[in-house]
Amino acid sequence: MRLDHVSYACGPDGLEKTANRISEALGLEFVKGGVHPRFGTRNVIFPLKNRQYLEVVEVLDHPSSLKAPFGQAVRARSEMGGGWMSWAVYAEDLAPFEERLGRGSVPGNRRFPDGRELLWRQIGINDVIADPQVPYLLRWDDNMEDLHPSQALEPTGSIDRITIAGSAARVRDWLDSPADDVVEDVSMDFVAPSGAPGILSVEFETPKGKVTI
Repeated sequence: MRLDHVSYACGPDGLEKTANRISEALGLEFVKGGVHPRFGTRNVIFPLKNRQYLEVVEVLDHPSSLKAPFGQAVRARSEMGGGWMSWAVYAEDLAPFEERLGRGSVPGNRRFPDGRELLWRQIGINDVIADPQVPYLLRWDDNMEDLHPSQALEPTGSIDRITIAGSAARVRDWLDSPADDVVEDVSMDFVAPSGAPGILSVEFETPKGKVTI
């Protein structure tokens, strides 16, 4: 399976200051991602190589953020001071996960100023809230290649390693993946399986060298 993106929830400084701080640390540019009306959130995007990206996300004072699981997840992490919230894996077919979890995937969308609309479906946010070591799954709609967030700028950085408090066996079981490598092209380190689960750090390859956040 392929890592699609990692999500960082902003803290009390808000979206702009958090994004600027990360931008300075990584030496990478970001672009405004816009509002996710179904989730009550907005984000900025750091495009990365390998069709991956880093999003910094902020919850909005909007009814959707109180109802949608993604908005709830962002709000909960931000109220804890912000930090790494989740990681997302791209799946060609969400049907096996829908069947196994006993619920359907939900749509997501973001509209660009020129009227184009980025569309996708995702599943697993409720499970991330319950067990933050596991990723959620998404599938971009057809004909979204040019609108994928990794294409917003010419990428100059990449994700090299993700360190997670948790268990590789648990994540492989969640993904129903027999592979030794949890995802392609990214090293995954699992530590402290008995501790509070979730992403501890992400290491990036950048124009400034290796940088860990």
